[in-house]
Amino acid sequence: MFEAGTLSVIAPRAGGPEVLELVRRDLPALKSGEMRVRVHAAGVNRPDAMQRSGNYPPPPGVTDVLGLELAGEVVETAPDVTRFQPGDRVMVLVAGGAYAEEAVVQADVCIPVPAGLSMIEAAGIPETYFTVWSNLFQRANLKAGETVLLHGGTSGIGVTATLLARAIGARMITTCGSDEKCAASVALGASASINYRTQDFVAEGRALTDGRGPEVVVDMVGGSYMQRNLELVAEDGRIAQIAFQQGARADMDMGPLLFKRLTLSGSTLRARPIPMKAALARAVEAEVIPLIMEKGARPAIDSVFDLTDVQAAHAHLEASAHTGKIILKTSACTEE
Repeated sequence: MFEAGTLSVIAPRAGGPEVLELVRRDLPALKSGEMRVRVHAAGVNRPDAMQRSGNYPPPPGVTDVLGLELAGEVVETAPDVTRFQPGDRVMVLVAGGAYAEEAVVQADVCIPVPAGLSMIEAAGIPETYFTVWSNLFQRANLKAGETVLLHGGTSGIGVTATLLARAIGARMITTCGSDEKCAASVALGASASINYRTQDFVAEGRALTDGRGPEVVVDMVGGSYMQRNLELVAEDGRIAQIAFQQGARADMDMGPLLFKRLTLSGSTLRARPIPMKAALARAVEAEVIPLIMEKGARPAIDSVFDLTDVQAAHAHLEASAHTGKIILKTSACTEE
C-alpha cells in the first residue's frame, strides 16, 4: 500500500540513538531558488547527535528532520533556478532535512557531483569540507610549508583537514585517544599523531616543531584545551575554534594572545545566511573539488548504513571508533 510523504528521520524527544524514529513527512512547496532532490546518501555528523540529545536545536523555521549534508539527484526546480535541471547529481549543505528520501535544498548552495565521484563520497563532503575550508584555510589562512595541529585526528573533520592540508603541502600533526587511532591518522597523511591520554600534547607539539609550536591549531574540544592551545601555538599563530565538546567555558589567562600576537577565530555553519553559504559553496567548488579529484583529498569513508539503520549509525558515531565519515544511504542509492 502506498504511503504518502517521504521517509524521514526525527528525534521526537531528547536521548540516545534509540530515540531516533522513521516517519513520513510531506515536503513543502518549492520557493524561489529551491530544488527538490531525491537523496541517495547523507553524512552523519556530531551536530546531528547533539541535536538528537537536545543540545543543538535547528534554527527557527528549519525542519526537525535530522541531517546537514546530502548527495542526490535533482527531481524538480523552482522556475527561477537555471543552473540545475532534473537528473543532475548534486551535493549540498543544508540546515536540516538530509536524513530523508527526498529534501528541499537551496540551489545556490549546491555543487555538481563530478564524474568519477560516487554519491556516497559526495555525501561526505559538504559539512566537513565546508567547515575545514572556511576555518582552516579562509580564516586561519593555512599555507603550504606551515604546520597545523588538530585535535581529533580520526574524526570526519580531522581526516578532512589532514587530507586537504597534505594536498596543499602543509604539515599536519593530530591528537587522538589511542595508539590505534594515532596510527590510523598517520596512515591517512598526518606527519605525526599524539596520544592525548598518555602524552602531553603541548610538550609533544613543541618537540615536533623544534620548540616553536605549530603555526595553526584547530580545536573542537574547548574547555581546558583552550588555555593549552594558547600555550602551544607559535608566535603570530592562529587558533581556529570550531566546537566545544568539553564546554565553552574556561578559566583562562589570555596573556599569550597579546604577547604572542595570536589570532583566535571561531565560526559555525548551520546558522549562516544563505548568501554566505552560497559564497562558501562557490569557493569549495573552485578550490577544493580540484584537490579532491586531482590531489588525493577524496573523503575517507569509514562505514555506510542504510537509512533505516540510523540508530546503529549514531551508536557507531558516539562510540568514537570510526576513522573518517559515516554515511547513510537510501533505497535510491545502488552503490556499495
